[in-house]
Amino acid sequence: MDQEKQWIKKIKRNANNEAANKLISKYYKEMYAFVYKQTLDAELSLDLTQEIFISVLKSINRFDDYKASFRTWLYRIASNRLVDYYRSKHYKYRQLSESIDGHDFEDEEDVTVSLEYKEDVENITSIVNELETNSQQIVRLKLFAEYTLQEIAAIVQVPQSTVKTRYYAALKLIKKEMKEHRYE
Repeated sequence: MDQEKQWIKKIKRNANNEAANKLISKYYKEMYAFVYKQTLDAELSLDLTQEIFISVLKSINRFDDYKASFRTWLYRIASNRLVDYYRSKHYKYRQLSESIDGHDFEDEEDVTVSLEYKEDVENITSIVNELETNSQQIVRLKLFAEYTLQEIAAIVQVPQSTVKTRYYAALKLIKKEMKEHRYE
């Protein structure tokens, strides 16, 4: 953790490229995985992850380690970027189909399970996209980054009871929508 603070100081002080590269390298795979779990698109995830780190470096002077850890601050930026993406015109007009060419499936059952999983994730993501911004952030951090409700409360800076209320209300809505979708 001390090493991380030193990198951040160097970046803030004189835009040190080496320190920036080390800081990004430390969190890149974790951020990419967080984004990929929500998009299921490798190329898009790479683009969004890059945009997240560009935002981080542009706004690093506003980072205050007395308010939150760097990791917490990073997830706040990432979840905001994902909310912005899903609200964008680019997303709304983009096809969410992914070719299954190039995937090696053992048998037909693997293909079916994989397609059902992808469809479920897409359905959940589309339901989450319709939630208000605060609820979206909470659900994304819980489902895709696997934070605890207490950690999420620190990230979004609201009481844990509010996080619980929003999370369970969103979960109830997701379950209801998924049930209705299955019977259509």
